Amino acid sequence: MLWKVSNYWQREIRKSLSGFDLTHTQFVVLANIYFLGSAQKDVTQTDIANHIGIDKMLTSNVLKGLLKKNLVGRTEHETDTRAKVISLTSTGEEVLKQAVQAVEDFDQSFFDKLADQETFNAELLRLLG
Repeated sequence: MLWKVSNYWQREIRKSLSGFDLTHTQFVVLANIYFLGSAQKDVTQTDIANHIGIDKMLTSNVLKGLLKKNLVGRTEHETDTRAKVISLTSTGEEVLKQAVQAVEDFDQSFFDKLADQETFNAELLRLLG
């Protein structure tokens, strides 16, 4: 059942994001760039990969796609010559704002079916260890 629910949720998230020309992974990366950028000055590819818990190569590939779409920008890091600072472009901020609303609307309708969302979230965290 977990497999079926997960697949259904992912399929509907993809539908929610299709109008923004974003994959779910691209959306998650954009959202985390925004989140990390509000908490720290310089956000690097490594910061993004570590925060999300995905492979650095996958992060790199996703960022390349987001760069081509002009949703993110890269600048030189002030102190680390090997790193680039990743930030949202104004277009990226606008797309993210709209995409977040679409995802939140779906998530609310999806998870409102639960009798006790707080317990559900706690149990998922327990499964993650």
